[in-house]
Amino acid sequence: MHLPELDIDYGELYRMLFLPIRSKLLLAGIELRVFNHLAEPVSAGELAQVIGAHPRNMGLFLDGLAAIDLVQKRNGLYQNTPEAQPFLVEGSQTYLGQLLSFMAKANSSLENLTKFVKEGPPPQLDAPPFSEEMLTQSAVMMANTERAGDAQLAVEIVSKLPEFPSFRRLLDLGGGPGLIGMAIVASHPDLKGVIFDLPQVVKVAERFIKEYEMEDKVEVLGGDFNRDPIGGGYDIVYSSNSLQFARVIDPVVEKIFDSLNPGGVFVSLFGFGQTHEGTKPEALILGLLPTALMGQDTKMDRGYIADSMLRVGFRSVHSRILNTAWGPQELDIGRK
Repeated sequence: MHLPELDIDYGELYRMLFLPIRSKLLLAGIELRVFNHLAEPVSAGELAQVIGAHPRNMGLFLDGLAAIDLVQKRNGLYQNTPEAQPFLVEGSQTYLGQLLSFMAKANSSLENLTKFVKEGPPPQLDAPPFSEEMLTQSAVMMANTERAGDAQLAVEIVSKLPEFPSFRRLLDLGGGPGLIGMAIVASHPDLKGVIFDLPQVVKVAERFIKEYEMEDKVEVLGGDFNRDPIGGGYDIVYSSNSLQFARVIDPVVEKIFDSLNPGGVFVSLFGFGQTHEGTKPEALILGLLPTALMGQDTKMDRGYIADSMLRVGFRSVHSRILNTAWGPQELDIGRK
């Protein structure tokens, strides 16, 4: 009897089958608001009574959450893990439950994956513009991700630039709720900033500027950077994944170049650059797959922003890859 000789096993294929269960456990936990009640150890029965659930199945559900390290179980009592507590408890400034549920809903088109593969994307209809309510909701959700690490990363990047002490004026391009720009400004005693985004979005930024009492150091400018002026006299322009919305990249990057003072710095953090013939990084390819199957063009190679910087006249560009919560992102720093 001759058995196949293999130097690999099928374990990874087997483990893939559990990935949907992991996400369903997370999303159900968010929907049931169980994490709100697990700051301190409680029993499954106590939690079932609080939220009106079946005691036995609540215990099984909590065991599942413990299996994927969202809660910990000790002596029959359950409590949030340190990883879950800041991000999954409602009311926290870093609560991500709403965003994660929204992203899961956006990925629901993959339920028709075989149909899309066989039949192609559906007929393209004229997409209605995003409503003000939708833009506002998105900006509010993004505020928590910025407080949950994105703003801290931006401060770390910018404060290490050799030009940092000389900066006086910042543009946060596509700044959304504005916490990234505000955090950079707050890290420098003499820096003032402008948050640029769509008019509906900068209304949200204005609320956060007031909340953090930074009206004397940060202002907003509403517009579409594809067609509207973005101001000028900046020492630094910071962009965090906003250039994915550039209809044609070079005119927008040239507009950034022109807005900078001589010797100014453009810092771009961009997570949409693909490698390996459009198959990596995994988080990017899988994240974009639902919209790509629907017919939206998402192909941007790594180096997309850096190449544009060089084409429009930046005298030097330095690039490196950062591993972030969103996956690998390309950090490009151009100097005028």
